[in-house]
Amino acid sequence: MTAATAEPREQTMDEAVLDVDGLSVVHGGDTRIVQDVSFRLGRGEILGLVGESGSGKSLTALSLIGLLPPGLSRTGDVRLRGEDITGYSEKQWERVRGAQIGMVFQDPMTGLNPVRRIGSVLAEAVLRHQDVSRADAREKAVEALAAVGIPSPRDRVRAYPHQLSGGLRQRVMIALALINEPSVILADEPTTALDTTIQAQITRLMRDQIQARDASMVLITHDLGVAAELCDRVAVMYSGGIVEEGPTRELLRDPRHPYTAALLAAAPNFDRSRTLAAIAGAPPSPFARPDGCPFHPRCGRAQDDCSTREPVLTVSGPARLACWNPHD
Repeated sequence: MTAATAEPREQTMDEAVLDVDGLSVVHGGDTRIVQDVSFRLGRGEILGLVGESGSGKSLTALSLIGLLPPGLSRTGDVRLRGEDITGYSEKQWERVRGAQIGMVFQDPMTGLNPVRRIGSVLAEAVLRHQDVSRADAREKAVEALAAVGIPSPRDRVRAYPHQLSGGLRQRVMIALALINEPSVILADEPTTALDTTIQAQITRLMRDQIQARDASMVLITHDLGVAAELCDRVAVMYSGGIVEEGPTRELLRDPRHPYTAALLAAAPNFDRSRTLAAIAGAPPSPFARPDGCPFHPRCGRAQDDCSTREPVLTVSGPARLACWNPHD
């Protein structure tokens, strides 16, 4: 891990903008891909969902905006600024997506039409959710590009996505996510496809924009360095559930769950004398989870209880933990 942890910022947790309770994503009626995920996102807070590929991070995010793939369903409760959005219809979701919840995806081409100019895409997002003229929407598109540091924004609004570099395309996606001033941003691996220098620029940009707008963000990432740089709190996911959650600085300095500790041991940093420790084995399939704790077949601290009883996520000081034999 190469980044210093983010400075703690004041959040208003009593004014949770997003409240998730018992969220599960179910396949075929009985197989839970995501299992009983609960968290609260405070105003002005950045929460990181961290874990290996297949841990359920991205499905958790997609379920929060009504974009689950066919064959999957969601159970549990989700409240956005106090309003229950759990049973929203697609028409209702269309009013939420882009207006109250903005989205930044790993691949900018997911949200950008390759045959449409950048300015047209941004202006359409404004017109969909705001009662303004087309001229005003086009001006808002220029302002949005300028806000995310894109040079010559009046010229760039006429560009097509393929005419921009990967870093500039991701800046456009951030502009698109923010253009209607949503209270929550969902960012799914927003820097993974970029080189290291551009990653750092995008990370700083997202942090600065969230802080400037007093918005909140859920960041999906496998990169603990990015989480350390951006997040106020981190929730570590494994096999579809949260196994440890707490303030970023404390959790990364003193992880208690063996999986969190293993992720940190496997993360690169500037200490070339340290050998990276790979995590043995592979995460279980949701269709063939082991009994007990799902991490126990890979865990060096596993004991008898771990293979027979599944731990429950419980409060431990300022954090939450699901483990029978945690680090002290």
